Amino acid sequence: MSLLPSLSLQTIIREMNRLGMMVDLSHVSKGTMRDALEVSEAPVIFSHSSAYELCNTSRNVQDDILQALAKNGGLVMVNFYSKFLSCSDNSTVHDAVAHINHIKRVAGIDHVGLGAGYDGINYTPKGLEDVSSYPTLFAELLGGGWTIDELTKLAGGNFLRVMQQVEKLRDDKKAAGIKPFEDHPNFRTDDPYNCTSS
Repeated sequence: MSLLPSLSLQTIIREMNRLGMMVDLSHVSKGTMRDALEVSEAPVIFSHSSAYELCNTSRNVQDDILQALAKNGGLVMVNFYSKFLSCSDNSTVHDAVAHINHIKRVAGIDHVGLGAGYDGINYTPKGLEDVSSYPTLFAELLGGGWTIDELTKLAGGNFLRVMQQVEKLRDDKKAAGIKPFEDHPNFRTDDPYNCTSS
């Protein structure tokens, strides 16, 4: 059973939605993932995470969260760090394909993308060392039954859709005159600078 999101988290997520900021959950706990998905009206993203069922590291996304993400309209962008693909320093393009296929199977084709993470990882999959090897990845996926339309979604179409939905919600909130969401601390009225407890 999920705990209700804290007032601060609710406020932050709602304000991010109002401003048109993407909510990125790649570095948060599972509880925060759940809470953010309950609150966010806009699709959320995992900018560089993979499938927990294939490698049980906290960065990766568990199946129940993948299912909630699909309902939210969000996106998991698969990370190519070997430790998140195979839970070791060694992985191959086939491990990346397995994560992509798992997320597609659980959440659906509209909810998987490429997050790679080449700018911050030191162990890359054999055969997928940098972006110049993306044709190898796409060839593997095509050989596994993916269509050109599905590859287009994976390669950036899904991310563009999420951006458009985030911006549309922002525009709708602006048109409706929604004011900023703020938490107002309960200051002492007699001495607002006194931090002592009574």
